[in-house]
Amino acid sequence: MSPLRGRLKLKLLVPYLSYPHRTMTTLSQTKELFRRADAVCFDVDSTVIKEEGIDELAKFCGVGDAVTEMTRKAMGGSMTFKTALTERLSIIRCSREQVNKLITDHPPQLTPGIRELVDRLHQRNIKVFLISGGFRCIVEHVATQLNIPLHHVYANRLKFYFNGEYAGFDESQPTAESGGKGRVISALKEQYGFKTVVMIGDGATDLEACPPASAFIGFGGNVVRPQVKDRCSWYVSSFGELLKELEKI
Repeated sequence: MSPLRGRLKLKLLVPYLSYPHRTMTTLSQTKELFRRADAVCFDVDSTVIKEEGIDELAKFCGVGDAVTEMTRKAMGGSMTFKTALTERLSIIRCSREQVNKLITDHPPQLTPGIRELVDRLHQRNIKVFLISGGFRCIVEHVATQLNIPLHHVYANRLKFYFNGEYAGFDESQPTAESGGKGRVISALKEQYGFKTVVMIGDGATDLEACPPASAFIGFGGNVVRPQVKDRCSWYVSSFGELLKELEKI
């Protein structure tokens, strides 16, 4: 572990502060914040990639229907994320071999336009991070495809016994619980000195990361979650809309 990541990990242990007086930026404010962002943080499942990684893993392990319904509840905010994650994984109980085979046989499919958007952000020296409630082994595969450094990835870690059988997940990761994405963003702002950080995603855990994110952009290109769409000032259905906004700089 690099000294930088070690220091950042320590900062993530600080309890996440709640923000009872959440204020929504206007559409024009959100667009301006996006154009001048120091960093952009993306959710991964159903945002950067077309599918929900945990649902794909469940299908691969033969328990797809039960887990998909629980994912819907978690993303809609009707149960805590940590509860949903624990219950879904207790149903799946995937082995290390199954996870590796899923990535090999059914690699995650990038959402159209994301590669171009990330490239454009990098060209403008805007830092890009992936903050996911999904699994690090899958998210790292996505990051590599998008030329995002692996130390810019924050996701949950599966645990396995020596024989490869499922042994749970690392509950100390901030992304394992509701409010975790906000804790990551707070730590990134403190560590790197970012003034403007924009969060982009499809789900309730992404929306609740603003604040501390400066702005939130809802993404409905793969799935539309009404409770998210109704609560954000800028909701897009394609990454092309974000690319067009960057052209205005």
